[in-house]
Amino acid sequence: MIKTAVIGTGNMGKNHARVYSELTGSSLVAIAESSKVGEELAKRYNCNYYADYTDMLDSEDIDAISICVPTSLHKTVALDCIGHGKNILIEKPIATTVKEADEILEAAEKKKIILTVGHIERFNPAVKRLKEAMEKELGTPTSIIARRVGVFPPQIKHANVILDLAVHDIDIFNYLIGTTPEEVFAKAGDALKSGREDHATILLRYGEAVCVVQVNWLTPVKVRELSVTGASGYAELNYITQELRIFKSNYERKYDSFGEFMLKFGMPNEILTNVSKVEPLKVELTHFLDCVKNKKEPRVTGADGRLALLIATKAIESFHNGTPVKLE
Repeated sequence: MIKTAVIGTGNMGKNHARVYSELTGSSLVAIAESSKVGEELAKRYNCNYYADYTDMLDSEDIDAISICVPTSLHKTVALDCIGHGKNILIEKPIATTVKEADEILEAAEKKKIILTVGHIERFNPAVKRLKEAMEKELGTPTSIIARRVGVFPPQIKHANVILDLAVHDIDIFNYLIGTTPEEVFAKAGDALKSGREDHATILLRYGEAVCVVQVNWLTPVKVRELSVTGASGYAELNYITQELRIFKSNYERKYDSFGEFMLKFGMPNEILTNVSKVEPLKVELTHFLDCVKNKKEPRVTGADGRLALLIATKAIESFHNGTPVKLE
């Protein structure tokens, strides 16, 4: 049984505590949170409560900790947990800056602990099936387009829409294509006059493939969608409903009576997809505990989290400079 704990009980932290209390391989021993919410959750899940997470680290025997505090606190909390030899899952983004991410990765490497980052969409079963389709049915990708939009989240105090939302799809682009973008270009703005970017469109070039993500806190309905166009087909994914539609292109190459080459397209063949719907967070935390138990490298490494953050910061740089930014 893996002894687990949660630091921070905001929107994600509450769910981490719930899932740890439900998993058969987990024993939720403590929750650390400065507000009354944490104390109430500790009572609900019959575990110890700490207003100060450092007291928890000094007092409890813990194997794995979810860090769900605001991003500005990630580095401090992560380094304290690593200093106590605790395996950690850090909610995305891994840190506020790439420099902070490097400090976390270096400390984790020295202590030989398991470090993973909460890029939860990697554990969406529809994404897993889409990855298989790109390798088998869709052919070489030419474009991937993502939309992640909704209303302004009051609990987000400091991060802009690129760091809070776009990092999800940036990580998914890297995962689906299997490489790093060569160039990033972004346009963004502050339509609500809140002092931070609340809408952005980001373009990433991966060789011949172009990926675009639109994010905002303006759209009055929540949308989480992604589409992929490949040389041999097309796919549409809904992150929320975990529905995936795959269409196989149906065309033949021929020549007309003048000897000119032409492509004749027929109706596409829709491939039935059988996606077993599960809660991605449960899959993610089950995987994290398995990595802790068996000393395995996580599916989402600290380096993966650092890369998504790096690309997001380059997008912010591009927006401010008004020009594309190349990634080294």
